[in-house]
Amino acid sequence: MTQFVWVAVLLPLLGAIANGWLAFRRPNAKGLVSAIGVGVLLVAFVVAVGVFLEVRHRAEAVTVLLWHWMPVTQRLSIDLAFRVDRLSTVLLLVITGVGGLIHLFSVGYMKSDAGYARYFAYLNLFIACMLILVLGASLPVSFIGWEGVGLCSYLLIGFWFEIDANSDAGKKAFIANRIGDFGVLMAMFLLWTNLGTLDFAEIAQRAPAVIPAGSTLAVGITLLIFLGCTGKSAQIPLFVWLPDAMAGPTPVSALIHAATMVTAGVFLVVRTGVLFALAPVTLEVVALIGALTAFFAATIGLRQYDIKKVLAYSTISQLGYMFLGVGTGAFATGIFHLVTHAFFKALLFLGAGSVIHAMHHAYHHVHAHDDAQDMRNMGGLRAVMPWTFTLMLIATLAIAGVPPFAGFFSKDEILAAAFARGATNPVYLVAWGLGVAAALMTAYYMARLMAMTFLGKFRGGAGAEPHLHEAPWIMTGPLVVLGVLSVIGGAINLPAFLGEGSAEGLDRWLEPVTAPAQALMPALVMPHGGTEVMLLGGAIVVALLGLTLGLRVTMASPIPLPGQAAPEHGLWLLLNRKYYIDELYAAVIIRPVHWLSRRVLWQIIDAFLVDRMAVGGTARIATSLGWLGSRVQNGQIAFYVVMFAAGAVLILRTLLR
Repeated sequence: MTQFVWVAVLLPLLGAIANGWLAFRRPNAKGLVSAIGVGVLLVAFVVAVGVFLEVRHRAEAVTVLLWHWMPVTQRLSIDLAFRVDRLSTVLLLVITGVGGLIHLFSVGYMKSDAGYARYFAYLNLFIACMLILVLGASLPVSFIGWEGVGLCSYLLIGFWFEIDANSDAGKKAFIANRIGDFGVLMAMFLLWTNLGTLDFAEIAQRAPAVIPAGSTLAVGITLLIFLGCTGKSAQIPLFVWLPDAMAGPTPVSALIHAATMVTAGVFLVVRTGVLFALAPVTLEVVALIGALTAFFAATIGLRQYDIKKVLAYSTISQLGYMFLGVGTGAFATGIFHLVTHAFFKALLFLGAGSVIHAMHHAYHHVHAHDDAQDMRNMGGLRAVMPWTFTLMLIATLAIAGVPPFAGFFSKDEILAAAFARGATNPVYLVAWGLGVAAALMTAYYMARLMAMTFLGKFRGGAGAEPHLHEAPWIMTGPLVVLGVLSVIGGAINLPAFLGEGSAEGLDRWLEPVTAPAQALMPALVMPHGGTEVMLLGGAIVVALLGLTLGLRVTMASPIPLPGQAAPEHGLWLLLNRKYYIDELYAAVIIRPVHWLSRRVLWQIIDAFLVDRMAVGGTARIATSLGWLGSRVQNGQIAFYVVMFAAGAVLILRTLLR
């Protein structure tokens, strides 16, 4: 089955082409669009399962050659090939499995949208590009998918492009990611110059012998790669695009946040782990940036009112945890949290989609235009949406880190790894402290979200309340599957005192991939015995404390409607306005660049120097010469004789000197 892994990529690509054709020729054939859009993902998931069953019996990677892509010279010959190993197999299962559930949910969520076929074409293309990214055997092949998911995010975030804010959000995501992509390109140039290869396996083999550990070259290459990762995975300083990505349909948010684009940066760090192992300074930067991002985004989530914006900042925060994990050198732990996060974050976004779907339906019946995503317009939905409430509660407990839910095991393993590294490097202790604080705030804002959305009385108007209802089963069914995975997902990598000796744990599963990098780093001795129990117990206390505080504070006083709320002030205003980061970027970067582009590049260089001086000046010179020629060529023979004689005299005078 491994040799046919390309089928898993080809199917969604063909689905994108077919649905793209239907979008122009038969846009109302929604049944056929659904069958193609969901069907190709179902078959791709079956292929992924077959690949997994084959890979689990061997540790070595397999390269599947499709064709010779760029046979330029003997030194530069890049093949279009896929690398099937235990890392790519894990991502293959997550992308096709969770992505397939999101496709199925979309059938119900988007059924009345006029762009239904176009939507599924983009969604299928998104999956195909992400699969190319994780399966690529070399950096250039992965970069095809890397750029592809950037394109698809632009198309899907701005899907409802008739609204300027939506198209602006798509452009913002596209531009922010181009900045990061510049770093990846520069890293590729440096790798080719120094190693003579861009193949992942050859990079891992040659780098330790060519690039000195701790050298400027090693740090430079890895920092450039990490710059790209901060763009794709929304870390400081390139995180600003992800909250605005909520402009797209809610299932798109689930796909971006859970199964595709934002996990690409974490994957790339693990895939190039040998390079990062040669640059301990970069690993410290990765861990610290991850911890700072987790803390920073969690603080903003405390005071957001749009249900999708709260979840967006929680994604930024959880991605910070993943980078904290890989920054400690615990690469498998970072991937572990990537997997569990895919389960509970997809569940949270799709659950939010069910809520928004119900609110839109209710407001449509009463011809109201209140914000269906503002949690202040919600409340009391537990009674009319019991399935959604129960499943989102499971996801909330998972992201808060309450055992036995999936997030408890993965997030706290990351914190334990940071604590262990802190024994020899204080930077990691600082990162651990920031991670613990972020965990407390995560539990708080998720309890606040659940309380404002589902508890108390409905605040969206008495006329709308009778029209609220649970989502149809084509939308609730995927939530149930994700709910089960959010409960049992932690079992894939249990802590030592529960699962020691398990041959199927994710740490051991990924060992053939992570071992070459870890051999170049100081051994990571995870806490054990009393220290491990203390850390786990403390994490549980933090989670329960955050949930309790979030619930009590939110329900302590009536929640005002958006138009009736008192103006924010002080710290709450700062958090609500997201520390004015967008305004800061506008003042420091956007407006100066706009001024430079308008006043210097356009008005001075383009309009004056190029158009007026170069193009216009050339035209004026040609016109003047033409006028002069017309004065000379006047048709008067006497004038010609005089000019001939004067010319002859001038020549003779010159020759006779």
